[in-house]
Amino acid sequence: MIPVRILGTASVLPGPAVTTAELCARVGRDAAEVEHKTGIRTRHFAPPGTKAADVAAQALRGALEAAGLEARALRRILCVSSMGGDVTTPATANRVAAALGLSGSCDAMDLSNACMGFLSAFDLAARSVATGLGPVGIVSVELLSRTTTPEEPRPYLVLGDAAAAAVLGAGRPGEGVLGVAMGNDGTLPTDVVLENPTATGKLERMRFLTPSKEMTRVALDALVRAAHAALDEAGVALPDVEWVLTHQPNGSMLEAILQALEVSPERSVRVVDTVGSVGSASLGTSLDRLLRTRPVKPGHRILLVGVGAGVAHGAVLYQVGG
Repeated sequence: MIPVRILGTASVLPGPAVTTAELCARVGRDAAEVEHKTGIRTRHFAPPGTKAADVAAQALRGALEAAGLEARALRRILCVSSMGGDVTTPATANRVAAALGLSGSCDAMDLSNACMGFLSAFDLAARSVATGLGPVGIVSVELLSRTTTPEEPRPYLVLGDAAAAAVLGAGRPGEGVLGVAMGNDGTLPTDVVLENPTATGKLERMRFLTPSKEMTRVALDALVRAAHAALDEAGVALPDVEWVLTHQPNGSMLEAILQALEVSPERSVRVVDTVGSVGSASLGTSLDRLLRTRPVKPGHRILLVGVGAGVAHGAVLYQVGG
């Protein structure tokens, strides 16, 4: 066991809700058909000029408030984004720390691992805490609407903006991470890509390069393998896990994941219908929603399972303390 405690969580949806009907009207698609296919009714688009660091700081403040901690208690900040944050360099995490009024009191760094980013940061934060460097603040911020255009309807109709944060601290007896499985398979064909404009010399947009059915097949295989690997390490059977949270790129894929894992919807939390596909912020948003709205009790186990372009994949099994 990695002794660590989730001290507090928070999530932020920057900007107003945008309905599927609104976007379909712009691209000439049938709204009912798209909503049925994607399972997404609304998503949120941050207003022009919104800074990723400001949204991230808002989410991390919320997690600190839930934890009952001042920002100066943090020893490390991990800022996650699939699109690079506000600037390529320096790390956006530095601006998040500055927004929290921190100077010289903790380190701050960026982490990028596509939609797996929050879970990767959770693992790194847990190991930092276990070796004495904590509390650690994790914040995932995605302003993905800025990477889309109506000319590419497939990403335009599903991606949204969100931020989610968690603060991890020292665990109590019987509390912490029971099992971890992380991996990637870069030999597979690229499925989702946002090119670096400094390399291509042009404005780049998010592109989906693989058919939906093939993306789902690859993602399901990776997710199921990661989930069972983490459970095997912990010596826990999936039916004995009270809560299962997965990456949610769309509603149909969420249902396919839960079916493949043989998990009832009541043991999970659906967020994709109202927030859309929000990249690395998906799992963090689900975790925050779970802890705030469900009867999570001491001794309960939470399985977090993720997958992202790369193909990065992983799972963390966490046990709630008393």
